Amino acid sequence: MSASASRPSYAALFRMPHARRTFAAAMTGRLSYGVVSLAMMLTTTRVTGSYAVAGTVMALFGAMSVFLSPARAALIDRHGARRALIPMASLYAGLLTAFAVTAWRPGAPVPVIAALALAAGACTPPLGPTMRAVWGEVVQDERLLQRAYSLDGVVEEILFVSGPLVVGAVVQTAPPAAAVALSALLVWSGTLAFVLSPLVAGVRPPAARTARGGHGGRTGRTTLRRVLARPVVVASGVGLSLGAVDLLVMAFAERHHHGAGVVAWVLAALSLGSALGGLLNGAVDWRLAPGARLPLLAGALGLALLGAGLAQSLGALAVAVACAGFFVAPALTTSYLMADAAAPAGFRTQAGAWVNTAVNAGSSVGTAGAGLLVGRLPLGLCFAVSGAAAMAAALACARNARTPRPGADAGNGVAGGARPEVTDGARLPG
Repeated sequence: MSASASRPSYAALFRMPHARRTFAAAMTGRLSYGVVSLAMMLTTTRVTGSYAVAGTVMALFGAMSVFLSPARAALIDRHGARRALIPMASLYAGLLTAFAVTAWRPGAPVPVIAALALAAGACTPPLGPTMRAVWGEVVQDERLLQRAYSLDGVVEEILFVSGPLVVGAVVQTAPPAAAVALSALLVWSGTLAFVLSPLVAGVRPPAARTARGGHGGRTGRTTLRRVLARPVVVASGVGLSLGAVDLLVMAFAERHHHGAGVVAWVLAALSLGSALGGLLNGAVDWRLAPGARLPLLAGALGLALLGAGLAQSLGALAVAVACAGFFVAPALTTSYLMADAAAPAGFRTQAGAWVNTAVNAGSSVGTAGAGLLVGRLPLGLCFAVSGAAAMAAALACARNARTPRPGADAGNGVAGGARPEVTDGARLPG
């Protein structure tokens, strides 16, 4: 499908045939991810009466979900969304349903619910990377693709804010396990509607084209590792910073004798800033290539967090955190765009999955690191350390950009053999 007007808008995305239906289906399935973590945590706590057990179960679920994401994405690239996602989503939804049934009443055996959580995490469908890969296949205008990725990131932010609200509404009238069952229904119905969309059905498995084109799997994987270094490093740095901020905001509220409820408002300011930054990032026709923008965005995030360390009141902290959030979605969107542009044919979904894994893994490490630092260092210095993580990633990205590699475009981070980014706004087909 060809690019649209001279300056395509967000609305141009949904004028593409079946785009609105496909995007809505994917977001329905991804709402499950905003619901499931809190729902499983509340369910496990209610069943076992132990926060330690609940934390362990969630760590198992999260680790399997995050670190196996590239392997699941490889199945999408090899077999196509329809053949891979339907069995994956059915198994995942079935395991969540089994978890909900087992943990409906207190007293369920801990090994059983832990095993079900572990297995469900291993099967989590990579709907986000797959949706972005579909956008990359059907959108041929680089500016319109930027808007697609930006909108995707903003809506995902809204879903992760909305998910806990959905859980809160469910537990008013039913056990927390009912929210786990709702998560299973959302992911299964959303995935089914997504893969049955004509837009998704029209995208052939990239690996099939790769086989005919002679681009070997081993060569593709080697190229993928090389070209993903910069977006993955920045995504990791952003994740580290964000994971630390969640815990540091809680510590700030406690030290200033505010109730736990105000934490949600400060973190909502972070999400609001991210959503606004994402929408603006998508609407601007940038002159700088993504490879040049990426370290600037990550560095600006780090500087904003340094400013948050100087806050002396909750209002000032909320403003500083919102300013930091303003650069989160643009940095991640740019990372995804770079990964998509540089991915060899047949590896597009995996490229996005690696960036997604880097964000989530960085967030987990950031939270754990902040937990070790709080109480040992002044809180302002802890915020400075969280900002330094993003700035270090920015410096590494910028340094990598200035180090040419044989067969690579160091300015854009696109390796030889990948689909290059051209300067007039159009993107060459893969």
